[in-house]
Amino acid sequence: MSDVADKLSYFQAITGVEDVDLCTEILSAHGWDLELAISSFTSTSDSGANNPATTSSVDTGAAIAGRRDDAIERFERSEIVNAGGAGQPGLAWKIITLPISIISGSLGLVSSAIGLGFWVAGGVLSYSLGVIGLSSSGHRGGSSSAPLVVATAAASEAIGFVSMFENEYGDRHPNFVGESFMDALQRSRREFKLMFVYLHSPDHPDTPGFCVETLCSEVVSAFINENFVSWGGSIRATEGFKMSNSLKASRFPFCAVVMAATNQRIALLQQVEGPKSLEEILTLLQRVLEESSTVLVAARLEAEERINNIRLREEQDAAYQAALEADRAREQQRKEEEKRLAREAAEAERKQKEEEEARLKAAHEAKERETALVKLREEKGLSLGPEPEKGPDVTQVLVRLPNGERKGRRFYFTATIQSLYDFVDSSSSLEIGNYTLATNFPRVLYGPDKISLTLKEAGLHPQVSLFVELNS
Repeated sequence: MSDVADKLSYFQAITGVEDVDLCTEILSAHGWDLELAISSFTSTSDSGANNPATTSSVDTGAAIAGRRDDAIERFERSEIVNAGGAGQPGLAWKIITLPISIISGSLGLVSSAIGLGFWVAGGVLSYSLGVIGLSSSGHRGGSSSAPLVVATAAASEAIGFVSMFENEYGDRHPNFVGESFMDALQRSRREFKLMFVYLHSPDHPDTPGFCVETLCSEVVSAFINENFVSWGGSIRATEGFKMSNSLKASRFPFCAVVMAATNQRIALLQQVEGPKSLEEILTLLQRVLEESSTVLVAARLEAEERINNIRLREEQDAAYQAALEADRAREQQRKEEEKRLAREAAEAERKQKEEEEARLKAAHEAKERETALVKLREEKGLSLGPEPEKGPDVTQVLVRLPNGERKGRRFYFTATIQSLYDFVDSSSSLEIGNYTLATNFPRVLYGPDKISLTLKEAGLHPQVSLFVELNS
């Protein structure tokens, strides 16, 4: 029995339905499978009858849907009967205490410890019975859980409500958003506004008059549109019915002002139940706006401060990155300059080394040439042999150098003109091969064509005076 009682209590907490008999019948129709019962109840009445993943028969689904409609009708009749005795709630904020639990991928239920049921926040998904310590043996083998209400279905309901409302009452009305309740609540949080909730009971006798004379009046519509994010839903639709249970709507027409609180909770600021005049609605809305203004202003200032802090951090980060990039660029430029200077220094050192090597090589070569020239001069001097004494077969030779210096020596008349060149080369500093011996009168050049002639054959015996003529 405790297992049955636990399931019944949990089903009531999830759905917000207080009718024990109705809850018992729904659970019994699903073989006391808590997950299937919740799935069937939170889906639309049509999908409850036609859902292929549900193991209940078509007749059972239709019966459950009918019982839910009966519950709605009993709820409305109870509201009509007790309309006169219900008191107006005060403005003291009523915090809906159970948080909106969004469980990754598959769980999305909103629970309430003070009677606010779980509702869809992007889809009511499968709830693991292990959380409450119950066995999952009630599942039928091979069957999957019934598809649950998803965010797109809730948004479609909201869009359908707006279309229905405009068909009934025209285009002038609060700007109900075509979004799920939770999306609209998040929109109000982002826009730093309160959220105006209207639950529409299409069969209630006071509904047409309230909509035409109050809700759709130009003054009320303009005031709500300027200061609130509006959401509306019919209690005949899934989300509207759940919200009527969650907000404990006991009289219709029903309006409420809520705001998103911390820790995924909802603050209920004002309930407006029963038909109200234009002046009464405006007074209540104006009062709740005034009393909530400090909270909204504080929230806006906090958000602006947060945004400014984020922007400041971003600017500081950007400035830091810019300074870092500038430092990197300067460091890169410094390194490149150091590399350039190092390359230039290495190039200059290389050139200096090459020049020094060339200089040393040139000096060495000059020294070698000088040594070779000295050796050649010595060899030429030695090739002349000893100077002969005067005699009839000896020729006296006098050579005048370009600097005016005179060189004289005796040669046998059988010596060749080459011997004269060897004599000049060995006894002077003239460049070998860069001059020609010649006579003045008559002018005769003794060049390479005559160096093999003997002195006698050349007509230079017994004596001759020659001068050195430098080749140009």
